[in-house]
Amino acid sequence: MANSTGKVKKTFVLDTNVLLHDYRCIRNFEENDIVIPITALEELDKFKRGNDTINLHAREFTRELDKLSGDKLFNGGLKLGSGMGKLSIEIGHPNSEKLSTSFPENTPDHRILAITEYLHYNRNGSPVILVTKDINLRMKAKSLGIMAQDYQNDMVKNIENIYDGVQVSEDIDPKAISNLYEGKEGMPAKTFGIKGTPQAHQYYIFKNESMSALAHYDPFNKLVNRVEKHRTYGIEPRNAEQTFAMDSLLRPEVQLVALTGKAGTGKTLLALASALQQRKMYTQIFLARPIVPLSNRDIGFLPGDVKEKIAPYMQPLFDNLSVIRQSYKPQSKEFMKIQEMQDTEKLVITPLAYIRGRSLSRIFFIIDEAQNLTPHEVKTIITRAGEGTKLVFTGDIQQIDSPYLDTKSNGLSYLADRMKGQDIFSHIHLVKGERSYLADLASNLL
Repeated sequence: MANSTGKVKKTFVLDTNVLLHDYRCIRNFEENDIVIPITALEELDKFKRGNDTINLHAREFTRELDKLSGDKLFNGGLKLGSGMGKLSIEIGHPNSEKLSTSFPENTPDHRILAITEYLHYNRNGSPVILVTKDINLRMKAKSLGIMAQDYQNDMVKNIENIYDGVQVSEDIDPKAISNLYEGKEGMPAKTFGIKGTPQAHQYYIFKNESMSALAHYDPFNKLVNRVEKHRTYGIEPRNAEQTFAMDSLLRPEVQLVALTGKAGTGKTLLALASALQQRKMYTQIFLARPIVPLSNRDIGFLPGDVKEKIAPYMQPLFDNLSVIRQSYKPQSKEFMKIQEMQDTEKLVITPLAYIRGRSLSRIFFIIDEAQNLTPHEVKTIITRAGEGTKLVFTGDIQQIDSPYLDTKSNGLSYLADRMKGQDIFSHIHLVKGERSYLADLASNLL
């Protein structure tokens, strides 16, 4: 069955996790029809209470559905708008013999499979595709001959393109490098053989046979300037990428920074040191991370009160703070200042959920492990930023703990892809591990 444009009209069946991932997802399937299994609505009921983003999405989708409610949702489908398909809710259907034999347990996933399978055989030639962020459910669907795919609307198409915030340029004219060292107030990009206009806050490693230099492209003055290595609140960059990261973190015109890289590359440590260095510019420093319990278990199973339950998840952030403290003597003013900032809540280390909803004016806000956030969660955080706030997202997109996110669909990749080239944004990918030779070796080989 083809539509007016000649394309084959498809029917997409949406799993519960898609609705929770993006409550506006029903607006993103163009002219194709959308089916919500009744089982998905049952599951949404379990998530409506709570303050996390997933609970917000459950409530928002329910409200969106309520606005569209009518008999047509259960009888032929309701048109979503001009150029869009129909939305319908499909009630349960008995399992086929093949499905019952393969998956005998009566679970929500299998009931959604049964509905999808029924539509697969009764949609008069229209391709039926199950959309789910659950890899195992996609495999189960395919084993039954049903097409299945991930939700792709907020995925990064070319993941390799987000890593080019640092570029190495060789065979550079020695005179041009010498001029950088002489402290000239910026030079045109073409001086270094750069064709066209570099993207905003592009960092360069310029080399020739005898010398090298680190440089930054200033999008406001449209000039290339030298980047120098500076010791910042007890922490000194150990490689070019760390030097670039520190430079970006200390630039007041860069209000949004993404730092990616494997464990031990110094992402969070550099961000925290730069925040402490600039503490007088901000009313508070927030250092937060999302809690993603191991094995998908809620933190309720852990013993103790709330503080004791979350302590294991926050410990890596306290470890970074300890590294900075240890670079000073206990009697030093810097050491005492860190303790004072914690005591007066000028420096706050806490789970991300405890900060959502707070005012974010003149805050230096570091969000650690941002690869475990959805694109919508990242957007929600950024859109709350008030005047004078700086946001730093750090993480390793190869180490994702959420079962429904991957390298292309997580919030950190999405941020780096969508904000690339903006004059208030900088992304640095840290390559070399600096925690220890042992940690770096293990990261590369194990």
